[in-house]
Amino acid sequence: MNTSEFHSSCASALEAAAGKVPQLSAFLGLDGFVDEIIAVVDERRNAREYSRIPTISALAERIGAAAGRSTNIELVTTRTKLGGNGPIMANALAAFGVKVTYLGALGYPTIDPVFEEFATRAEVHTIADPGRTDALEFEDGKLLIGKMFPLAEVTWANINAHGKRALVEQQMASASLVGFVNWTMLPYMSDIWEAMQKEICPKLSGAKRWMFFDLADPEKRPLAERQRALELITSFQTHFECILGLNEKEAFEVGEVLGLTGFHHSRGDLQALTAAIRQKVPVNTVVVHPTRHALACSGGSVDDVDGPFVAKPLITTGAGDHFNSGFVLGKLLGLSNGQSLLCGVSTSGFYVRTGRSPAVADIIGLMRQWPAS
Repeated sequence: MNTSEFHSSCASALEAAAGKVPQLSAFLGLDGFVDEIIAVVDERRNAREYSRIPTISALAERIGAAAGRSTNIELVTTRTKLGGNGPIMANALAAFGVKVTYLGALGYPTIDPVFEEFATRAEVHTIADPGRTDALEFEDGKLLIGKMFPLAEVTWANINAHGKRALVEQQMASASLVGFVNWTMLPYMSDIWEAMQKEICPKLSGAKRWMFFDLADPEKRPLAERQRALELITSFQTHFECILGLNEKEAFEVGEVLGLTGFHHSRGDLQALTAAIRQKVPVNTVVVHPTRHALACSGGSVDDVDGPFVAKPLITTGAGDHFNSGFVLGKLLGLSNGQSLLCGVSTSGFYVRTGRSPAVADIIGLMRQWPAS
């Protein structure tokens, strides 16, 4: 699956299906963040020039050396942008041409200016102020420092109080894709899911449509809450074809909840872990996206596709959400898991290189002109 022939055939399949994209619709929520992308200064040469601390481990060494004393660490905001798993994924789907409806924490009573451009691409509804994230980016990863107290206002009671119940019912009954992401940062998401299953899902009829979930780094939530979330996601499978999306770290955290131990961070073990998670959480598809490749399992076999790895990306915050948007686009268009994975890694690969969400033509072009590793 990691050959030029595969890339070319996938590009052709996506190109043949691209005319269907404007017919697709997506309903996503429920978070919202204002992201500040931040460089950590290593050496300040003058008022305008500085070098960056390149890695998380180098920052850790500097912080560790300050124990028992003190130190000054300078942060430089390089960009302020819309954030949150939901808005980033929704914005990326809108860039493909999907008709997007979004409900979440985008500013209340008025939308925060950072989401104004997004509001021109999608139909947006807001019930709370956004959280704030300081995204410290390094060559070997990123540190996301969140201030999320406004997200406690994202509740089923507030959805009803703000008159959005009818919107939720209509969208869950009609959208090609329903997606709920950033469970970790939304303390009442499980309660919302439970209310939806009791009050809305029994009214649904017709063929199953797609539903996507991203827990978003659940490590800090208690084990019992993580177990409850996985049980609720599995219950949605009765009414939708569900996809559980995980990055590599999250896959091991979910594995811990499910009692899946003894796996290592090798490619073979990740394939085995992906299959084991899908067996324990019997949704339609489990997809796992490490940095350099991505895996998906819908049955007994696991597809594994390399991405166009970038050693020094322009931006990394939001890369996983872009992967998710590309993967679900492939699934919505009826592509195979392997082809959908290539759509996902091409979408995230384009984003981290350029800092912008690609159009469908952009990821077709990337597939046909695959970067040398």
